[in-house]
Amino acid sequence: MLSKKVDLDQVRDSRKGHASTYSLRYFKEEVPKFELPEKTMPANAAYQIIHDELKLNARPGLNLASFVTTWMEPEAERLISENLNVNFIDHDEYPQTEVIHHRLVNMLARLFNSPPDCASVGTATVGSSEAIMLALLSHKWTWRLKRQREGGPADRPNIVFGADAHICWEKFARYFDVEMRVVPLTKDRFFITAEQVEPLIDENTTCVGGILGTTCTGEADDFQGLDRLLVRIKRERGWDIPIHIDGASGGFTVPFTRPDLRWDFRLEQVKSINVSGHKFGLVYPGLGWVIWRDESDFPEELIFKVNYLGGWMPTYTLNFSRGSFPIIAQYYNFLRLGREGYAEIMGNCLENARYLAGRLEKSGKFEMINRGSLLPIVALRLREGTKGYTVFDLSEKLRERGWVVSAYTLPPDAQDLAVMRVVCREHFSRDMADILCRDTLSAIARLEERGASGPRPGEPSRHRPC
Repeated sequence: MLSKKVDLDQVRDSRKGHASTYSLRYFKEEVPKFELPEKTMPANAAYQIIHDELKLNARPGLNLASFVTTWMEPEAERLISENLNVNFIDHDEYPQTEVIHHRLVNMLARLFNSPPDCASVGTATVGSSEAIMLALLSHKWTWRLKRQREGGPADRPNIVFGADAHICWEKFARYFDVEMRVVPLTKDRFFITAEQVEPLIDENTTCVGGILGTTCTGEADDFQGLDRLLVRIKRERGWDIPIHIDGASGGFTVPFTRPDLRWDFRLEQVKSINVSGHKFGLVYPGLGWVIWRDESDFPEELIFKVNYLGGWMPTYTLNFSRGSFPIIAQYYNFLRLGREGYAEIMGNCLENARYLAGRLEKSGKFEMINRGSLLPIVALRLREGTKGYTVFDLSEKLRERGWVVSAYTLPPDAQDLAVMRVVCREHFSRDMADILCRDTLSAIARLEERGASGPRPGEPSRHRPC
């Protein structure tokens, strides 16, 4: 059989497919950072460059500063992958996704004890920030329409909430031109009460905010006291002021761990509630929910109807197009876990938070602010008289072991207090609590040593293997 002359160029080209990705020229040439590259690159090279750069991020499982879900079951991830290309807003093209959305709104309304005679309504959002803005905007419109019917001025709306509220409350006030009336904190009280709210409300108050699980300390406002106050004000002065409950963190924990606690639609003046599916709803970001007690609490004027995606479709969101996969993932969790599963998971989270709080308090290094009393959140400060280091130093030192634990000062008038917070999510096990406690005390020992003798540049790590 005759042999054929080999084309060496073809041989060289074929070998490229078998070489290591890192042997490609793209790993020894600068990749443009602020403008589009002129030419293409192989998919494996683009993937590896980005993949390796992202290794510089923190490991999500050790990020205890975040409330956001960082783990889901493989079956949930499979559903997410199958729905990555589905635009939720296209109800005409993806009608069954909207059917599932409708079911979820019903499930949440009942979870929050919507009265039997109420026709609750709601919608999914990209997170609680959007949900809160939609709720507060609806209350502003309801107030304005009522003032116009009564013939009164409607140009000076105000909203009352505590300094413990998320920044999105301030954003709403600024973006939608509403006066903020903020209840300050104190050094020994990190939530708001009815006594503090009463002097701030008037006929122009569109809403009072209550927080179920504050971002700073994980505590809750006095919902029942606020409700009693506003019911009395309604009867005495005719001001029907609604309460919006920000349940971003607590809305998926308290119903399962403290079903007796009256914070939801069982209270007369609670007209709307938001909750974060991507927090203790156990769904990857981003997903929030907002539920109104009754459709009469929602002004029809805020609903837009469009037909350029197919059939006529009502919409009330700040965002239009968005992925449907978080909604599908939420439905998976509801079916998979049910009340029993959520109660077990949230109970575990609370037990581990309380265990961690007990170990840290026993060390004598901290003063506890929250021991996981309502939510699985541990908030603490350094013991009075600690010198040579701060919670910011401790947080930075813990990063050497990979832990991300937030440190910050409290809002006014408690801004002199610097605290640390640990969020104990589903994946945070008892074993991880032991390791974190050990690493925390080891970091303190090193900081105390540094304070006594001064910093030692390049000092080797003294962490013991765990």
